[in-house]
Amino acid sequence: MNSKSIDILMDPNVKLLPNQGDPLSDLEKYMRLVEKLNYLTVTRPDISFAVSVVSQFLNSPCEDHWNAITRILKYIKGSPRKCLLFSHNNHIKVICYSDADWTGSPSDRRLTFSYRVSIGNNFISWKSKK
Repeated sequence: MNSKSIDILMDPNVKLLPNQGDPLSDLEKYMRLVEKLNYLTVTRPDISFAVSVVSQFLNSPCEDHWNAITRILKYIKGSPRKCLLFSHNNHIKVICYSDADWTGSPSDRRLTFSYRVSIGNNFISWKSKK
């Protein structure tokens, strides 16, 4: 709580690899923190990529991986208002829209697919893929 906050989520000069540095002594602490950060990505999609990177090392985390987690926490501390807000409404219907286009690109004829999911008026997920 007393640490300094930061504005950049991941250090672009640091590449995380398996078995990089000294192994962590408290594996359970690392796993619990990654689990909580995963849960937080529901309202903080800006940290999703960084959390997915640190979750790759759950089997054998090292000091550099722990430093990446503390960097995520410092970023969250410095940006408390960067989150999705869900408004209260009288219905909680799950609404999903999807679309697929087989001929959208005549040069390669690849499928373009997308979907959007919301609960009531609250947008929660989307994906588009070619």
